[in-house]
Amino acid sequence: MATIGVVQFEISGTNYAIDISTAREIVEMMPITPVPRSPVHIAGIINLRGEITNVMNLNSLMGLDFSEDNTNKKIIVLVPEATGGSNIGLIVDDVHSVLQVNDENIDQIDASLSKEAFVKGIIKTGSSNSTKKDLVIWIDIEKILKETTGKGCN
Repeated sequence: MATIGVVQFEISGTNYAIDISTAREIVEMMPITPVPRSPVHIAGIINLRGEITNVMNLNSLMGLDFSEDNTNKKIIVLVPEATGGSNIGLIVDDVHSVLQVNDENIDQIDASLSKEAFVKGIIKTGSSNSTKKDLVIWIDIEKILKETTGKGCN
């Protein structure tokens, strides 16, 4: 039985996850410098320990509502290998945990929907003896970035 590592986070009250291998680090929200005439999904840039990092609104990339409340917002900074060499961070409403998920707890969705929705699968979390499982949407961030920016891992 294979296990997969994911970072679980929240956007607009829904739980999502990306592969842990695509995340370099998680940082607290910080002031973001807007970039004039940038697309709506580009929040701006930050100086992260001397590196200029592009910051994207994951909400906008996925067509979700955006919350102005910055109380728990975090920036998930991606590894350059997942972004075609660019420094990219993703704004999320909150980061909950890093999970190791057994493949038996991952359901695939209809192929036509997953292609349009950038969904790799649905992760069922919760205790193994519980019949009620929380659902986490496992997104393909590399596919989203490739379609949005034209860059991604090769």
